[in-house]
Amino acid sequence: MHQPSSTLSRLRESALRTLQIEQAAIGGLQGKLDENFDRACELMLACQGRVVVTGMGKSGHIAGKLAATLASTGTPAFFVHPGEASHGDLGMITRTDVVLALSNSGETSEVTALLPLLKRLGTPLISMTGKPGSTLAKHADAHLDSGVEREACPLDLAPTSSTTAALALGDALAVALLESRGFTADDFALSHPGGSLGKRLLLRVRDLMHGGSRLPQVALGSPLRDALLEITRQGLGFTCVIDNEGRLAGVYTDGDLRRTLDQFHDLREVTVDEVMTRPGKRIGPDILAAEAVRIMEDSRITALAVVDEDQRPIGALHMHDLLASGVI
Repeated sequence: MHQPSSTLSRLRESALRTLQIEQAAIGGLQGKLDENFDRACELMLACQGRVVVTGMGKSGHIAGKLAATLASTGTPAFFVHPGEASHGDLGMITRTDVVLALSNSGETSEVTALLPLLKRLGTPLISMTGKPGSTLAKHADAHLDSGVEREACPLDLAPTSSTTAALALGDALAVALLESRGFTADDFALSHPGGSLGKRLLLRVRDLMHGGSRLPQVALGSPLRDALLEITRQGLGFTCVIDNEGRLAGVYTDGDLRRTLDQFHDLREVTVDEVMTRPGKRIGPDILAAEAVRIMEDSRITALAVVDEDQRPIGALHMHDLLASGVI
């Protein structure tokens, strides 16, 4: 049903107020970062096992997301439900692990019930709460203060600002650990092999290029007619032009043909040397396919010659190959 404009305005006002409150909540975290953050990072970097993240209710949802973020950025981690932990799942936690427990109040019974068991194991505990004086905070080896002045909920009841702040602080923790470990894009790709993200990070030019008999090439000094036939035969929109030592001297493309037609009325006596692009865009076989996309877009071209260390053509890469592979 169509809503009156005045109603829509009130809805937008409510949304803006929520965003402003949550923005302020995240901004307030900056003044709360202290040596406890360093200590938490040190414990997680020194961990010989896994980081076990736990939390109840909405904090549990944030904890699950944080565990996934940590695991995908170089810090092995998994989520354990605190209620299940007291009924057998505590066996998942060992003395070589580190536990990261989330609770806005710091008094969540299902979480605080784990304290005696963790102390008995000697497992280091990092807490993230909105109450530095809470039970969970006081018994932790490091406490991360995620406290907010108020919830975005007008009743100041539903977890909104507090969960947003915990999520942001968790991301800050994950990124700090990522940078400390020297985590790279290749490392990230290993934990994201599926989908377009994995393809962008894992696929290299050699995985997609056309080589062997599919490599379009003509010799330097060849009649332009031969170059045009090679472009048509291979269907990649260009051909490599090879010198006497087998190195790439230049390329001749569909775009070059249009310029050639403007310059010459009779193409029968024209050689490819006269009209080719020198030295021609080229790329190495071990370059990420995503980087090839950037080069093509920046140069406004649709194909690249792939060369080895001696600048000898070994393949050809077309934008269509990148599209078909899901890199774009």
